[in-house]
Amino acid sequence: MSSEEKVILAIRVRGQVRVRPQIEDNLDKLLLGRLHQARVLKLTPSLQGMITKAKDYITWGEIDEETVLVLLKKRGRLPGNKKLSEEYLRKNSSFKTFKSLAKAIADGKASVTDVEGLKPVFRLTPPRKGFKGKKYLPIGMGGITGYRGTGINQLASKMI
Repeated sequence: MSSEEKVILAIRVRGQVRVRPQIEDNLDKLLLGRLHQARVLKLTPSLQGMITKAKDYITWGEIDEETVLVLLKKRGRLPGNKKLSEEYLRKNSSFKTFKSLAKAIADGKASVTDVEGLKPVFRLTPPRKGFKGKKYLPIGMGGITGYRGTGINQLASKMI
């Protein structure tokens, strides 16, 4: 898989207070307008630029199939805050099960928008046992923001 085809999970980990307007606009375009919202994205060069600009407010990394599966089952929402079900999945997409959809998303062959009516944003809870580090520092300096590679799956499992 080349770098253009990478599928990432981006999670907003800092709130809305005292954010520069350009960065707030950027986060709104990424649909990460509130704290603890997450998106599964295909990493294109333009998205890479947006993520780099918002790096002090989000954390991201490569997502695996198991995390996508749990995210869809527990946090997938439809209009009216209804949970995503396999029955709805069969009727409104070309996928029959959560597992087949999760595999296609993790491999970059499908996206969350392929399911008609499924909201692209996943609302998460604060992580169990808290964040390991200070919110305003990058990961390399003992913080929580920035690129974390496959470590995003552990954080996501604590937040789902």
